[in-house]
Amino acid sequence: MANWSDPRPGAAPPRPAPIDSTRDYGRDLSDVRGGRDVSVDAGLRAHMLSVYNYMASGVLLTGVVALLFSQWDGAFDILFGPGILKWVIMLAPLAFVLVLSFGINKLSTGMAQVIYWTFTVVMGLSLASIFFVYTDASIALTFFATAAAFASLSLWGYTTKKDLSGWGTFLLMGVVGLIVATVLSMFMSPAGQQTMNLVIGAVGVLIFAGLTAFHTQQVKSIYFQLQGTEFLGKAAIMGALALYLDFINMFLMLLRLMGSRD
Repeated sequence: MANWSDPRPGAAPPRPAPIDSTRDYGRDLSDVRGGRDVSVDAGLRAHMLSVYNYMASGVLLTGVVALLFSQWDGAFDILFGPGILKWVIMLAPLAFVLVLSFGINKLSTGMAQVIYWTFTVVMGLSLASIFFVYTDASIALTFFATAAAFASLSLWGYTTKKDLSGWGTFLLMGVVGLIVATVLSMFMSPAGQQTMNLVIGAVGVLIFAGLTAFHTQQVKSIYFQLQGTEFLGKAAIMGALALYLDFINMFLMLLRLMGSRD
């Protein structure tokens, strides 16, 4: 579970935990008879609901913090000024992700929750910068477009019988490619940067769309591996973290394509 995290936009997510491809989890449910199939199905629904509640609440909290912070008079100077505080705000979310990813086995469920919620608040501070770059209307439109796309992709990842475990390496390579492209774009002319920005946005949307379906199936599969154990609560937090980051990154990539600049 220490490898569940995705980094912030433009950074490659560590390799997720492998899914047991020899086990047909769909058949596990359909082959069970009597009361056990009902309990398993109810347990899975409760687990997925917990994951989505964490994820959606985290996105909402991030959005509220970003909006409120952007309206503070000193926010622009902090986020775009020469001080060190902007780097603290930018890099702090990655630190929280690393703590959750590599320390989840040692953390209690309560402490993991505290770190997750703190992470979403810090992400809100960091994402406040978009309100100084894009119009409010384009941000709102992109958010709802992302929500619709995310819901559809996550539903497909949950219901598909196709094994998506092989997507992990391919998608990881794609994210690494996004990092390289982003760095190279810094040395391009303004016209080249504009073109590269569109390419990164288009490719990034596809990559994080795939990660959304991949992580949804992974959350479902890990439930069957951990059901009945004490770790299931922490697994829900880690699953929510992965889906949260997929949503945020897909939103930012779509914003590159759809966003109208002030």
